[in-house]
Amino acid sequence: MKSSLSLTLLQSPSPFFNHTSKLSQYHSFPVIKCHQQSTAQKSSLTNLKAIMAKKRRKKGLEDLSDELYEIASLNLDHAPARRQVRSAFIQFHRQLDHVLFKLAPPGIRTEEWYELNSKGQEIFCKSWLPKEGDQIKGVVCFCHGYGDTCTFLFEGIARRIAGSGYGVYAVDHPGFGLSDGLHGYISNFDDLVDNVIEQYAKIKGRPELQGLPRFIFGQSMGGAVALKTHLKEPDQWDGMILVAPMCKVAEEVMPPAAVLKVANVLSNVIPEVKFFPTKDLAELAFRNYKYREMAYYNMICYSDRVRLKTAMEILKVTSEIESNVNKVCSPLLVIHGAADMVTDPNVSKFLYEKACSKDKTIKLYQGGYHSILEGEPDDAIFTVFDDIIEWLDTRCSS
Repeated sequence: MKSSLSLTLLQSPSPFFNHTSKLSQYHSFPVIKCHQQSTAQKSSLTNLKAIMAKKRRKKGLEDLSDELYEIASLNLDHAPARRQVRSAFIQFHRQLDHVLFKLAPPGIRTEEWYELNSKGQEIFCKSWLPKEGDQIKGVVCFCHGYGDTCTFLFEGIARRIAGSGYGVYAVDHPGFGLSDGLHGYISNFDDLVDNVIEQYAKIKGRPELQGLPRFIFGQSMGGAVALKTHLKEPDQWDGMILVAPMCKVAEEVMPPAAVLKVANVLSNVIPEVKFFPTKDLAELAFRNYKYREMAYYNMICYSDRVRLKTAMEILKVTSEIESNVNKVCSPLLVIHGAADMVTDPNVSKFLYEKACSKDKTIKLYQGGYHSILEGEPDDAIFTVFDDIIEWLDTRCSS
């Protein structure tokens, strides 16, 4: 079926023409023919639009269904939205092709709940216990890193440790994961530390955990939280495991003094502003390419610019830890990838050398990146877990 449009210019009294002249004939413009699109053409156009829309998506999320991507695009500033997103992705995450999920030990008992802390914030808590009938050797309490959560890939980490006979407990820090608070915002680093002390005091007080060895386990920024927790309460833990800990900022990555001075002033005026740009941490932290691609599915991870006050608090706490590292007296296991580009492995060496612990061990893994527990080749991941379990078993049996 065709349609045609014929435009005709007739004799006109228009002021653009001389009134004494007349057009003796009309002049026709060429006929413009418009063809209706075929079904195949429409389908191709629709597919092209869909492809272009996916190319404009956030990195790593191009293959999500439209429904899931719409949920993933919610504003995550506040906890209710983060909880909604996490709920929508639970089944999706369980299907990820990660060795920690595929080879997870069977029968692990899990529990999720929220605790109201002393500041009135709802704190997300979760536990992973050995299968029914297995004796619990000890208690491991986890502190996650900056921007992260104790859900997502940590689920696999926790199951691996629980399958070796340990009760694993974790909380999301205020402002991160599923806990209350502005996303990615740390107004005072001690708030994170005090929250960990408060929540884990409740957990350690459970009747079924009495008399068991208790270990605090910190990864990246969580290492700083664990260290500060130990420095505040040095007698409350039977050992500390630090994975790629953030306990000192290397000189070569420190901002210039003038920039720090200005940022410090601004952090007291506009503390919540997203200010400092960040690099793609998935590329820096995951050596295994397949697992690096999965990292983008951590939907409630904070990956935007670092908020002003958050940055200043992190710099402040690393300075405090550096000044007090000689007071670290707990049995200590420090684990770090030698090729880490996020936290400096030399800082872990500094911690190991300066800590006054009589029982201290450091493990540096050649070629290992920052996410040494979940982002390495499978055999390397198993090696790290074997080292952790061996260290725990030795201290629990003694």
